[in-house]
Amino acid sequence: MPIPFHPLDLTDMASVRQRVKDTECRNCDLNFLNLFSWRFLYDTEIAIHNDHLLFRFKADGHRAYLAPVGESDWKDVVPALLDDAARDGHPFLMLGVCEHSLKKLEETMPGYFYANADRRYTDYIYDRQSLATLAGKKLQPKRNFANRFARLYPNHTYASLTPEDIEECLELHATWTEAKGKEDDAGRDTYEAERKSLLRVMEHWNELDACGGVLRVNGQMVAFTYGAPVNHDTFDVCMEKADTNCEGAFAFINRSFVQSLPEKFIYINREDDLGIPGLRQSKLSYHPSLLLHKYTVMTRHPMQG
Repeated sequence: MPIPFHPLDLTDMASVRQRVKDTECRNCDLNFLNLFSWRFLYDTEIAIHNDHLLFRFKADGHRAYLAPVGESDWKDVVPALLDDAARDGHPFLMLGVCEHSLKKLEETMPGYFYANADRRYTDYIYDRQSLATLAGKKLQPKRNFANRFARLYPNHTYASLTPEDIEECLELHATWTEAKGKEDDAGRDTYEAERKSLLRVMEHWNELDACGGVLRVNGQMVAFTYGAPVNHDTFDVCMEKADTNCEGAFAFINRSFVQSLPEKFIYINREDDLGIPGLRQSKLSYHPSLLLHKYTVMTRHPMQG
C-alpha cells in the first residue's frame, strides 16, 4: 500500500510538533517553521505511516527522504520508503540523517545502506547559558562586541518581533543582501531563496507561533532574528540579520534573544554553515557544545529490492 504523502501545510503543524517535541532529536530539519517556510524550494510532503512521521522532498532534482520520526522500530516503515522510491523510479536517498538514526537503519536492515557525512550541513548546538551570558574567557571577544554595541549606541532598544515589523525586516534583509552580494555574487540565488523563506514566515507569523526579536537604534531597526522550537529542550534560531555597519549588533541581538527565550530551552541550535568559510568561523567562535553531524544515506545496491 503506497505511503499517503501529501503536500506539507499549516494544518500539519500540530502533528509535527507533537511527534517531534518529546524526542531527543535536535535536528533543525524537523523544526516545522523550517519545513513550512522552505517548502517552495523542496516541494516537501508529509505522511503518517505505521505511526511514524515521514517526509519526502526534492533536493537538486532528486527525490529524498528524512529519517522516520517514531518510537517503535523501523521494520515496517523503512521497507515502505524503499518501495516508495522504487515505485517512482528513484534511487533511494535519505538526507540529514543523525547518528542515532544511522544506528536504527543498521538495526533494521543490517549491511543494506552506506552513509557519508557532509560537513556543510552539520548543525551547531550551543549551551543556552553560554549564549545568554557570553561569560568566560572563550567568549570574551563576543562579550566585548555586545558591550561595545551598548556603549556606542546608548539609544538602543530590544523588543519582541511582531507582524508590524515585517516591512522593516524585509528592508534590512535587502540591505544585508546587497552588502553580502558585493562580497559574494555567487550567493545571490541563496539570498533570494532566503528572502522567500523570510517572507513566507512573516506572512504566517501568528499561525506559526514563531518567536523573534528586533534591535533598534534611535528607532531604526539594525537587527532582527527569529526561530521556533525543535523539541522539548532545543530552540532553533532560523534567521538572524543585522546592519553590517553597526558594530556589535550581531553579538548583541544573539545574546538578547537567547535571554528572552523560556528557560526550558537549554540548547540553542544555530543551524549549519553551508560550507561558507566566514560563516563557519563565526559559528565556531561561539564555541558550540555539540556539532550535530548529519549523513547522506543510500543503498549499497541502488534500485535493487
